Order: sequence, then C-alpha cells, then structure tokens
Amino acid sequence: MSELTVQQASRQAAEIAEPPRRPLRLAVIGAGARSEIAAHALESGDGVIVAVADPSATARERAAAEFGAGQLFAGHRELIASASDIDAAFVTSPDHTHAEVAIDLLKAGIAVYLEKPLAIEVADADAILAAAAESGTRLYVGHNMRHMGVVQTMRDIIQRGEIGEVKAIWCRHFVGNGGDYYFKDWHAERAKSNGLLLQKGAHDIDIIHWLAGGYSELVTGMGGLSLYGAIDDRRDNSDRSMPEWFSYDAWPPLSQRELNPVIDVEDISMVTMHLDNGVFASYQQCHYTPDYWRNYTVIGTEGRLENFGDSDGAIVRVWNRRTTYNPAGDAEYTVLGDEGGHGDADRLTVAEFVRFVREGTATTTSAVAARNAVATAVAATESLRDGSRPRVVPAVDAEVAARL
Repeated sequence: MSELTVQQASRQAAEIAEPPRRPLRLAVIGAGARSEIAAHALESGDGVIVAVADPSATARERAAAEFGAGQLFAGHRELIASASDIDAAFVTSPDHTHAEVAIDLLKAGIAVYLEKPLAIEVADADAILAAAAESGTRLYVGHNMRHMGVVQTMRDIIQRGEIGEVKAIWCRHFVGNGGDYYFKDWHAERAKSNGLLLQKGAHDIDIIHWLAGGYSELVTGMGGLSLYGAIDDRRDNSDRSMPEWFSYDAWPPLSQRELNPVIDVEDISMVTMHLDNGVFASYQQCHYTPDYWRNYTVIGTEGRLENFGDSDGAIVRVWNRRTTYNPAGDAEYTVLGDEGGHGDADRLTVAEFVRFVREGTATTTSAVAARNAVATAVAATESLRDGSRPRVVPAVDAEVAARL
C-alpha cells in the first residue's frame, strides 16, 4: 500500500471513529445593535442561529435577515417553550432583563452567553450565579476586554515580573462616542442600566481586578450629569438602533439632538477602590470627550507600565529605572491582534464560548469575576449618589463560587 493510500486510510478511519460534530443550534435573545456578536459563531461553521426573540417585530425581522433564523418569538419564554433543540443562547437584551432571561434559560438547560454587565443589581447577579450552579448549565459572561490585545500585552508584562508586584492601577476612559452610544436609548435610564459607572465601567473594573489579582472590598464614587441633561431635544428612539443615529458630525457634544426622553444617569463618574489584596485603584469615565480610548497605568514595586492607544498598533511602555521625565520609557511593546478593534476581541470571546459549550474547557473570562465587577460598580454608584460615602462591596457566596 502506498504512503498516500495509508494516509487516506488513516484519515478515513479517524472520520469513522469521530464523525463530524453538528453545528450548535443557537438562539439570539435581544436583537439590538449588540446582537451582531452572534454572527461570529457562524464563521467557523461551529454554530447556526435558528431562533430569535425580541419584543420588536422590526428587530425580529432584521435579525432573521441577518442570521437566517427561521424561528421568531416575541419573548424568551415563548422561545424556550417552542423552539426546537436549542443548545445555547446569546443574551444581548437590555441590561435590566438579564437576570430574568438568563435564569430561565439556565433552568431550561440552555447554555448562556450573557452580554456584560451580568446584571444591574447585586441580588440579580447572585441569583444568576446560583441558577448556573444549581442547574449545572454553562454560563459565560461576555467580558470581551480580557481578549483585547492591549489588555493581554499589559497582563503579560505583569506576569513576567517586569514591574514587580502590582500595587496601584489607574484607568482613564475617554468615552468620545458616549452621546450616541448611551444617551439616545435605554442606557440613559437608571431603571434599565442602573448607571454608566456600571454599564460601561464594568468592563474596566473587571480588567483592573484581573490585572491586580484581587477584588474590590471598599469603594468611593463621585460624578454627575454635567452636560447631556442640558439638551432639551428629545425623541423616543425605540424604532431605531444605534447605527442608524450614530454620527461623528455631532460635535461639540451640546449639539447632540434626539436624546432619550429620560436621562437620569451620570455622564461623568469615577470610583476609587481598595482591593482585598491591598492594591489601590481608580477608574474615571467621561462621555463627552473628543477622543475615544482608555488609558491604563499600572504601578508595581519595581516599575510601572502605561498604554498609549488601545487597539492594533498601540504602544505599552514600561519604566523600570529611576529617572526624571522620560517619555520613551525603558521598554516598549506594540499591541498586535486588534486590527478590527472591538470586533477582534468579540470574535475570540465567542470562539471561547463555543468551545466552553462543546467541551467545558477553561475560559479566560469568569462569571464570578463578572459578578464582582457588578458588585463593585453598584456600590460605587450608590456612593456617588449618596454624597460619596464609602461603600463596602459585598462578597460573593463562597459555595456558589466554588461550584462555578
């Protein structure tokens, strides 16, 4: 038998022993702008979207055209009751619905990709974790920043010991697109988002915890609605989605029009944190800057790092020699792998979710960490709205965390 024939026979035998796996049957719940992440599950052929649930008929039809889904439902409970053989669901509905939707899915045995934040209240976040632990159904929270090249670069530097033991982390978030992203729909309402220190900040609080190797135990918040509240031009935009109203021409920020009828969240906010391992940290966000990026500084016992830019081609510099002003630093690392910006991290996150559903493999993201980011942000928001009185961050239930 020739070598080629032997190889063919071996390949055929392997295919007989391990038949090709069928694609995961997926659902999308909440067909707004963020639901586009589900498309990444189709790229490798590992998944097919067969069902969509959204209360808006327009959104359902748009999603059906985008994903090719044949089963459409007005709500997630109808989907659970009627859709056939759903393996997993992407939950990209508004934040205040996360707990109800995720808990129902988990109890039904449907694996969940839950867009961050996990929930808008600590009790709801804890209830989601408890449902996952009790049902044994797989829960994945979409903290895609853990897959961003800039975050991976910073973490690698820390893990190599280039700046010693981490002692402090500062993050400044310039949310230049904030007016379009957060003040023209439900994000602007406390009842639906709690606040942007949670909705937007949960991303970076999770990264601060990850880089520091600990969780916040005491926080103080400060901030207010300092600009967008002065704009009287309002519109109910529930008939549209964010890409339809987004425009870089909306500048300066006070020229924004057609804001959400209700705006009672802060457009500038900050939190200082003391972590359970002794690290001190701070996070600040402003939603009317001209530029849109985030800047981290991490200070250790033997140096510090700082990023300049946060996408492909950005630079992370390290200072680890005593000096005066030195803008170049002592070492410089170029960020690679984020050419597509947010999309690259989304793609990696969704691929990890698919592997997690199929094989139960370890993940870079963490549902427990996602809960602790929510608990920190909620406590900080309570402090912000209560004269900046310090708040203790409630710890996660140890038994539930161990089971996850």
